[in-house]
Amino acid sequence: MMRKIAIALICALLLLTVFACGGKKEEAAKEKDEYTFGYITMTREDTWCGYSIEAFEYAASRAPKKVNVVVLDPKANVEESISAIESLIQQGVDGISIFPISPEQGAQLIKIANDAGIPITVENDMMDIPNPGEFIAAIACNYDDIGYAAIKFIAQDKPGAKIFYCAGERGGGIYEKYQEGVDKALAEVGSAVSIVGTVNTNWLPESAHNLTTDFINSGTQFDYVFANSGQIAQGVYQALKERGMDNIPIVSTGGDPGEIQFLRDGIEKANMTAPVSLQGVQTFKNLYEFVVEGKTPAEKRKALPIIPIKADELDKLISWDDYEGAYKYVYGE
Repeated sequence: MMRKIAIALICALLLLTVFACGGKKEEAAKEKDEYTFGYITMTREDTWCGYSIEAFEYAASRAPKKVNVVVLDPKANVEESISAIESLIQQGVDGISIFPISPEQGAQLIKIANDAGIPITVENDMMDIPNPGEFIAAIACNYDDIGYAAIKFIAQDKPGAKIFYCAGERGGGIYEKYQEGVDKALAEVGSAVSIVGTVNTNWLPESAHNLTTDFINSGTQFDYVFANSGQIAQGVYQALKERGMDNIPIVSTGGDPGEIQFLRDGIEKANMTAPVSLQGVQTFKNLYEFVVEGKTPAEKRKALPIIPIKADELDKLISWDDYEGAYKYVYGE
């Protein structure tokens, strides 16, 4: 009887050893030479988004291991963004980067990824809201700093300026952060400048053109413009030009290639530049290092540098389409 028990115990131990070895083999099989990352943008129609996508894809092309990138465009629609992340989960991607429409929508996507057990990182939003879910890292502009810098520049450039503020869309968190910086600067400069009107566009040139035209038609007098983005500045300038008011100076933000030409041509007085090429590369780096190398970024939330430039200061610019330069900057090469 004792002998049978001993034999049974030996057999059990042998089975456990086989299962353990099999488990180790299965774990080792998870090591991969090729990965797939999903990328959910806000909308490809937005220039900022487009350059960030291309910077992300460029960084993927330089990765030590092959990374396939699946880019999905929900066209700034919350329901479509949910469909997009569900599609990526069904495809079995190894990691996801999101460009949120709003912090709340970003948190929704993050929690869906959390439930699926897929690592997720964030760009263009600090996700500084209660209970945003678990994400690797976030990189974004400090939009309040940009708004602050723009108003301070105008106050120094033209004391007494009456500013028309052609802003971005309400509700996404970006305009709201801009407004915090604008309010802070206005409180500091006192009566040096004033905002005589604010309109909220959908970030695209046609909307900016139409709303600027409407504002001109209202009869409100202004002699300076603060535009929240390059595409907004395009629409504003077109409306001003149609009315023979293109001598009114414009300060904008971001510094896309079209805006740099605006600076060269004297259409924009200054630009509070932010290099989106760095954003795209950095968010790829955050995702790759976490998924492939098991590294957690040292900074949970990282801000893009803001570089105010005028037409004679273009040497300070980090171009949006200089992906190689952005890659070297982020990776310290």
